[in-house]
Amino acid sequence: MRTPVDDVSPGFSAPTADTMGRNATILFLSALTIMAGATISPALPAIEAHFSASPYAAILTRLTLTVPALFIALFAPLAGALADRYGRKPVAIASVLLYGLSGMSGIFADTLTTLLIGRAVLGIAVAGVMTVATALIGDYFFGRARDRFMGRQAAFVGFGGLFFLTGGGFLAGLHWRAPFLIYAIAFALLPAILAFISETRRNTTSDTGAGRTVGPIMSLPLMGLLAAAILNSVVFYLMPTQLPFHLRAHGVEAPMFAGLSLGAMTLASAVLSFVYGRVRGRLGVSGIFALGFAGMAGGMGLVAAAESFIAVLPGAVLVGCGMGLIMPNLGAGAMALAADNNRGRIAGILTACIFLGQFASPLISQPLTAGSGYAFTFTIGAATALAAALLALVIAVTWRSP
Repeated sequence: MRTPVDDVSPGFSAPTADTMGRNATILFLSALTIMAGATISPALPAIEAHFSASPYAAILTRLTLTVPALFIALFAPLAGALADRYGRKPVAIASVLLYGLSGMSGIFADTLTTLLIGRAVLGIAVAGVMTVATALIGDYFFGRARDRFMGRQAAFVGFGGLFFLTGGGFLAGLHWRAPFLIYAIAFALLPAILAFISETRRNTTSDTGAGRTVGPIMSLPLMGLLAAAILNSVVFYLMPTQLPFHLRAHGVEAPMFAGLSLGAMTLASAVLSFVYGRVRGRLGVSGIFALGFAGMAGGMGLVAAAESFIAVLPGAVLVGCGMGLIMPNLGAGAMALAADNNRGRIAGILTACIFLGQFASPLISQPLTAGSGYAFTFTIGAATALAAALLALVIAVTWRSP
């Protein structure tokens, strides 16, 4: 059985058709995760209008975006366990098939209940897709090569978000069901998975050269990383959930300006992810967390003080820069801590924590905004991110993990 694993050499191995196809397949698998919510976001007003006669139409319509995150968090650990036991390829194939079918179910849904069921099943599929993509990177790469590819993965997802938001908006203008057609893209990945994804003999050389082929699931560094994943999602998702209302409170009514702010944030995140591998080599995991959370804290502070779109924009860009460093750092850090017998499970637990924070963010922030306003909520977000940055800085200075 072949073992196409890239080592820690400064550059990637000489590209071949197999490795290029494999890497592209992993990147496109990763992009499916951003499609889960971004694709139908522009259609939400039309969906609410179509089902306006249904009880609780307003809240149920918004749940179509958050329900996938909840089911991702619930099922990602199971997906990781299955990937470790039965292999990455069968879990990837099953997840992509389920993704395409459940994603397109909105075309035929005749009630909000059936629409929500389809979105819940989509969350289960995304749990498998994202977990397998992360585990495959852990299988095929290690050391600096893994750091570089994690950065490329995060950047690809960021640019994919811009594409799918734009495409979803265009299709939503035709009909609210039209954006659900985009999920059919998943089926085009099946031939690539069959052709380029192969099970590896788990790399018997760990990042430390200790040959860790077995190991426990949980450790103190991993628990800290998972806490950072939850915190990052809770703070970051203040932007898509509260920024449009913050702008409207200051007289910026046109949704276009909120979209431009979030688009600039996404673009900044994608650009910073490209340089992650280079920065990671100099600062280490804790140092990257310190820099990323500091950027997020500064951006949230600017947004809290802003009273216009022009003032919000640099804050959104700074938040995106922080996110662009933190997201690949989570994956690279988790895979560096994983052993060969638990890489899938650790990838699943990380995925669960990321989406648990995403689901919890509006539940935490909404009482704050209702009681004290949007500026106060962003100030709390800035203070929380700053505390995380200072803690990570202390860890980076006093203790360097492998």
